[in-house]
Amino acid sequence: MNYAGTGSSEEGRMKLPKAIVLMLVVILIVAAAAFPQEGRQQNLKAVKCAKLIDVKSGSVTNNAVIFIEGDKIKFVGTDSPVPPGVEVIDLNATVLPGLIDCHTHLLMNYNGVFGGDDPNMILTVTQMSTAKRALLGAAMAREDLEAGITTVRDLGNSGWNGDVALRDAINAGWVTGPRIAASTRALSAAGGQFGIVSAEAQKIIEQEYVVISGVEEARRAVRQALYDGADLIKVIVNTGSRVVSLEEMRVIIEETHRVGKKVAAHATNDFAARIAAEAGVDSIEHAYTISDAVLRMMAEKKIYLVPTDSPVEGYIDIRLKPQNLTPVQLKQQEQQIRFGFSFSRKRLERAIKAGVPIAAGSDMYYLWPGKTRGQASLAMVRAYAESGMTPLEIIRAATINAADLLGWQNRVGSIEPQKYADLIAVEGDPLKDISELERIRFVMKGGTVIKHDFAKK
Repeated sequence: MNYAGTGSSEEGRMKLPKAIVLMLVVILIVAAAAFPQEGRQQNLKAVKCAKLIDVKSGSVTNNAVIFIEGDKIKFVGTDSPVPPGVEVIDLNATVLPGLIDCHTHLLMNYNGVFGGDDPNMILTVTQMSTAKRALLGAAMAREDLEAGITTVRDLGNSGWNGDVALRDAINAGWVTGPRIAASTRALSAAGGQFGIVSAEAQKIIEQEYVVISGVEEARRAVRQALYDGADLIKVIVNTGSRVVSLEEMRVIIEETHRVGKKVAAHATNDFAARIAAEAGVDSIEHAYTISDAVLRMMAEKKIYLVPTDSPVEGYIDIRLKPQNLTPVQLKQQEQQIRFGFSFSRKRLERAIKAGVPIAAGSDMYYLWPGKTRGQASLAMVRAYAESGMTPLEIIRAATINAADLLGWQNRVGSIEPQKYADLIAVEGDPLKDISELERIRFVMKGGTVIKHDFAKK
C-alpha cells in the first residue's frame, strides 16, 4: 500500500504496524456489513420512527431508525444517517413489532344467525370442502395481516390439513397472510367437539378431529399429524364429559417433544386443565374455570395460559343480536353474559398473580358484523385490560411471550437484528391506551409494506 502519493521508491513507502492494519480492515468490514455498497442498496430500507417501543425492556426510543435488508432487520439506531440511495419510510408514529395471535381458526367464519357452535360446525363441514375452506382462510388471513397480526398459531378446525395448505401457500407467496404455525386436525376423545351426531353421520367427525382411544392410538395420531406437516399438536382435552386421559396426554407430549415441537391443550375446566398441566403441555387454552393449585403447577412448569377472552360487547354483537331477541330477552342474556365473564376476568388476574406466563389468543372464528377478522381478533386487548393487565403486559403477551410459546423467539416478537422485519405503527401511545392496537395504521411483514395509512395524509 502506497501512503506517499505515486512514488514507488522505498523512501516513499511507509509500513504500518500489523495491529493497526488489522484494525482498519475490521472497521471497513463492519462498515460494509452495516451499510451495503451502492450495488446492494436497492435491497435496503430505512424506517424512521418517531417512537420505537422495546417490548423487552418496556423503554421507548425517540427518533429511532430501523435498517432492513431483504426480509430481515439489519440494524437499529437512533438519529442514524441514511446512506444515499436507500429507500426511506418516514413514520411520524409509534412503532412496535408485529402482533402474534396464538389461537386462531382462519378456516372458520361462523355466523350467529345459525345459532351456536354445533349447527355452524355441521354446516361448515358438510357444505364446504377443505379446498373451499382454504380459500376462506386466505381471506381471513389477509384481514388478520392488514390489522397488524403478522404471525398466528392456527389451532385446527381447518378441515383435512387445510391450515397446512394455507401456510404453505402464504410461504410460497401465492397469497398474502401472516406467518402460520399450523396444527392440522386436533386430537380428541370420541366425537371431537361435535354435539350428538347420529351413527350414520359420524364419518364427518374425522374431517375435523382425529379421535383417539388409548395410548397407541394417541401415539399414531401424533406421528400422522407430524407427517401431514403439523408445526405443533392441538389436543381437545375435554368436551363436556368426554375427556382425554392423563396417560394418553403423556404419550402425546412424549411423541411431540421428541421431535422438538409443542402441544397446545384445549381445556375449559379445572379437571381438564389439571390433566394437561400434570402431563406437561406447553400451553393451556381457555381455562375458564381453574383452581389456584393448577395455576401454581402451570407457573412452576412454565406452562403458558392462552386466555381467549373477548369484550362483552363482542359476544353480544356476534352471538346475541343475530338471534333477533326481544329487548327484554336481550337484556336478560346480556346480564347473564356479564356475570359469567366476570369469573373469567378474575381467573386471569389470579393467573398473573401466580406467575403463569400469558400469551395472547383471540379464538376468533365468528363473523363480527362491521369488523374484519383482524379487527375482531384484536378486540381481545380490551378484554385483557379489563382483567387488570397493564398495556405493557398485554403488548408482551402478543409479542415476545407469544413468540416464545411458538418457539420462534429468534424470528419474531421484537425489533432486533436478524429477526424478520415485521413492524406495526400506531398514531398514539399504546403504553397509555392499549386500544391503539385496534387502530394500527402501518403494517410491514418481512420488509414488505402491507398497509400504510399514514401515507394517505
